[in-house]
Amino acid sequence: MFGLKSHPDEFELEVVVLGSHLIDDYGNTYRMIEQDDFDIGSKLHTIVRGEDEAAMVESVGLALVKLPDVLQRLHPDILVVHGDRFDALALATAAALMNIRIFHLEGGEVSGTIDDSIRHAISKLAHYHACCTRMAEQHLIAMCEDHSRILLAGCPSYDKLLSSQHREDYMDIIRSWIGDTVQNNDYIVALQHPVTTDIQHSIKLYGLMLDALISFNKKTLILFPNIDAGSKEMVRVMRKKGIEQHPNFRAIKHIPFEQFIQLVCHAGCMIGNSSCGVREAGAFGTPVVNLGTRQTGRETGENVLHVRDADTHNKIYHALELQFGKRYPCSKIYGDGNAVARILKFLRTVDLDEPLQKTFCFPPVKDSISQDIDHILETQSALSVDLGGTNLRVAIICMKGNIVKKYTEANPKAYADRIRLILKMCKDAVRDAVHLNCRILGVGIGGGIIHQNELIHGSTFCAAELGHIRVSLEGPECSCGSHGCIEAYASGMALQREAKRLHDDDLLKVEGMDIKLSEPITAAHLIHAARMGNSKADTALHKATTALGVGIVNILHIVNPSLVILSGVLASYYKEPVQRIISERALFSAQSIKVVASDLEEPALLGAASIVLDYATRRTY
Repeated sequence: MFGLKSHPDEFELEVVVLGSHLIDDYGNTYRMIEQDDFDIGSKLHTIVRGEDEAAMVESVGLALVKLPDVLQRLHPDILVVHGDRFDALALATAAALMNIRIFHLEGGEVSGTIDDSIRHAISKLAHYHACCTRMAEQHLIAMCEDHSRILLAGCPSYDKLLSSQHREDYMDIIRSWIGDTVQNNDYIVALQHPVTTDIQHSIKLYGLMLDALISFNKKTLILFPNIDAGSKEMVRVMRKKGIEQHPNFRAIKHIPFEQFIQLVCHAGCMIGNSSCGVREAGAFGTPVVNLGTRQTGRETGENVLHVRDADTHNKIYHALELQFGKRYPCSKIYGDGNAVARILKFLRTVDLDEPLQKTFCFPPVKDSISQDIDHILETQSALSVDLGGTNLRVAIICMKGNIVKKYTEANPKAYADRIRLILKMCKDAVRDAVHLNCRILGVGIGGGIIHQNELIHGSTFCAAELGHIRVSLEGPECSCGSHGCIEAYASGMALQREAKRLHDDDLLKVEGMDIKLSEPITAAHLIHAARMGNSKADTALHKATTALGVGIVNILHIVNPSLVILSGVLASYYKEPVQRIISERALFSAQSIKVVASDLEEPALLGAASIVLDYATRRTY
């Protein structure tokens, strides 16, 4: 609110106060808002007294009755909703139904009570999110919230508490609330709220905490519980034990935030189940005893000691003994003091003209196409690309593995010309696909690894770049910019390069071998020369087969497949040498893996297409 107010040229702030802020028993905290020089535009009395489950429901209903008039009058562009209280749920529900954009602060966290359900319900209604921790961000993404609308900001209260952590008058604040004789780090702050999903147990645990504090015999500032169901019974327990009259205790309904954080910062220990114990207290390194299940699941620093359950006050007393007076490293799990600046920057980017309808990012699933005539009539296909050394090839391949249409062009020497030609061929294929009634699901390029009958795609669809496995640190330069890759030794282009080198040095031809002047030199010439006894051609091919074999051995040792399939025009040549290298160099457990040559008509094009057709048509989770 301070951040928004400090930029009046960009933001117009309207403040609506409702719920327990307006109740005398809880300190009339709306006055603190006014003292901070904020104009409260609307005050809505929405709390139905009773402090039980029914009263909470009735309070939500009363808020829903009163809020529409206020929201209609203010007609805000964005409604900022904070946290996980039932009051906030009423506000978010009203705004969502009235088509008002909702910006939710501190969603995605887990605390183990009904607050979780309320918090997540608000997140589902909200259009934008500012969360405090990386884990909370991941929770929101897992809840199918749009990642582009989630800001990892940190907790806004950390901006205030980190900036005012070292006030010189902190002892004056401590003594004004606890007493003149109290010393720094020699008192306890206690704050315990009811757990609405298990009220009776939380009342019992509250009594045990009070017994432990009485026995521990230290000055204690205890705050009244919040307005949730069960709080009335907890107050009865406190009064029955005489806490308000006890010389060691100061029972308080409300403390201004800036003063409260000084009390937490310099306490010998904090005890209870307030989120302050697992969030704000960590920033100061204040030791905390967290009681019960109310904060189960929240991220905590090492300053928090949990007492999940207790039958007597002894366990709580022992936890106080372990924690009291310690200091821990300051934790910034929930913020670094710059949350407000991040939130304001995010709000500036909100496009108020974009569609209000919220969308969710569900995991991809297979589309149901049985009721769509256009989809029924279309042939689901992939655009397959083969970047060969001699030729560039593009094909439209249907789900059954049939080549609908194929395009072949000579591979230009210049990189820019090659890219330009690939794009032209793909555009031509996409254009023709429309006339051929083929629905292109994607473009596939590359090799593949099949594991348990499924292609491995990798996190960025870059798995199985097998040609760029390095087999030598000092080998020839590869097209990828590295040196010593399999592709630099054994690809058709690499063998063509060796053939041309030998031909230029007049070392390729042997007796009985005929090469026409107009004939382009290819890898086939190198293989032919080697078979006819050319020792230099044979040496070049030996290097190539060794590089390929060693690379495949590396693959065998990583993924341990049951079969190696070679494809392309060189497959039949490489098959036997690679099998021999595996038997010589692989570990014993991998030596028996068989190498075969593909007998498919266009294995490279079909393999590339299968990457698309497999992924685009299967159900994924």
